[in-house]
Amino acid sequence: MQPMIKPGTTPVPVETQPPGAEPPQERARSQGAARVLLALALAALGLWILHEFLPALAWAVVLAIALWPLYTRLEHRFPPGKHNLLLPTLMTAAVALVFLAPLAILGIQAAREAHDVAEFVRNAEANGIAAPEFLQHLPYGAPQATAWWNDNLGHAKAGSELLRRFENHSVIGASRNVGREVMHRIVLFGFSLVALFFLFRDWRTVRDQSLTACHRLFGPRGERVARQMVASVHGTVDGLVLVGLGEGFVLGIVYYFAGVPHPVLLGAFTAVAAMIPFGAAVAIAIAALLLVAAGSVTAAIVVAAAGLVVTFVADHFIRPALIGGTTKLPFLWVLLGILGGVETFGLLGLFVGPAVMAALVLLWRDYTEGHDRTA
Repeated sequence: MQPMIKPGTTPVPVETQPPGAEPPQERARSQGAARVLLALALAALGLWILHEFLPALAWAVVLAIALWPLYTRLEHRFPPGKHNLLLPTLMTAAVALVFLAPLAILGIQAAREAHDVAEFVRNAEANGIAAPEFLQHLPYGAPQATAWWNDNLGHAKAGSELLRRFENHSVIGASRNVGREVMHRIVLFGFSLVALFFLFRDWRTVRDQSLTACHRLFGPRGERVARQMVASVHGTVDGLVLVGLGEGFVLGIVYYFAGVPHPVLLGAFTAVAAMIPFGAAVAIAIAALLLVAAGSVTAAIVVAAAGLVVTFVADHFIRPALIGGTTKLPFLWVLLGILGGVETFGLLGLFVGPAVMAALVLLWRDYTEGHDRTA
């Protein structure tokens, strides 16, 4: 029986599906799954293409996060122009100068001492290597140690044999590998600077898009985790980098007055080593051994004692206050994050490790306190 249609009305066509066609809900579900698979495949392909440059990108992100408060203050002081190129360029150039200036100083110092090294090599080849003076001041076994040195290294034949070992193909090959690695690091550093420039220039867009993505993917908790990781990077920079530089500066002064050779270079090495937990002890031990080798035992004791006091105050009071106070993270987890991060990612792990630990601790607190079910 056909339905009756009133005069003057237009019949509404009924949508029909061809035989074998999927219902709209199933089609939308399959298309969504296909989009997810396509996104995952493209993300994996992109990571595979960029895997050599991922550390450089990570360093650029860490530097941008660390310098973001300073950059925003400068931006308020000197508003950007239409193209916003001058301030990002100056900030990137300043970062490059901070990293390249110490390397240039080391290169100049090495060039100055190249003559002394060449003279030492010629003298060792002609007359052997003279026994150092500190062997005669050893509390035990001084005559035996001096006699062994003179018998094995103190004559011309021993010096020639020792130098011949440094001229074999394995050492030459190792030097070539070092040169190749240095060039690779220079390229990655240049890429980091380029990425840092664009992060400075477009930091508002990057921030807004990142927070939007976190919010859409994970809800309010995702934004909280992202902010916690950023705070962790700030705290790690303050607690590791700034405190390490302070340790290197103070101990550099101690090295100078104690008579340690090359106090500026050794102070810079101490500053870098102090950024890694327990790393400053290695630099302090080297400085003390150099003084012992020169016969200044009292000065070596003073350097060791000063280094112990400085590192104890920095590691037990200043760093926990800076890092833990910023991230609300127990210092034990900060320490584990730093050590595990360095073991896994190298120097980049100094910042990645604590950031990951801060995010995990935040998620754990939300879950155990019940916020995870209500957020």
